[in-house]
Amino acid sequence: MTTDRNFIPLNIAILVVSDSRTDADDVSGKTLAERAADAGHRVIEKKIVPDDIYQIRAAVSNWIAADEVNVVISTGGTGVTGRDGTPEAVAPLLDKMLDGFGEIFRMLSYQDIKTSTIQSRAIAGVANATYVFCLPGSSGACRTAWDDLIKDQLDHRTRPCNLAQLMPRLMEK
Repeated sequence: MTTDRNFIPLNIAILVVSDSRTDADDVSGKTLAERAADAGHRVIEKKIVPDDIYQIRAAVSNWIAADEVNVVISTGGTGVTGRDGTPEAVAPLLDKMLDGFGEIFRMLSYQDIKTSTIQSRAIAGVANATYVFCLPGSSGACRTAWDDLIKDQLDHRTRPCNLAQLMPRLMEK
């Protein structure tokens, strides 16, 4: 539910984790960028990196350190194969985990992909006052995560509460 508060656009960086995707054939990153822009946010950068924990960590670290980035969303690398390392790359960077994100994401995904959802290691958290979401690499998973979870939580107008309204307090000591 949204209220009559004014919308506050956020600056979002999108990371595509893939050994094979390019800008020409990336669907998941484009899906996230389009949905974020359609919601009124600013996609300030979109980058593709290989499924390598150090390259993932470097990209996310740079965005977490950048004052102008409010949200980082990655897609890819959250499965269980040998090359899937996004959670391992990102989790050490997080100041706080948002455990409910992964739990609810898998619950929602179950409606579409049934027990295959156990293969998802989607995570979210906060690092240096920046929200970080790590999503599976499929465009369907990106649509589910954005449409059913992230979009409303990044909208300052969503009631009873949302992540966007907490941003001024994230650096409290």
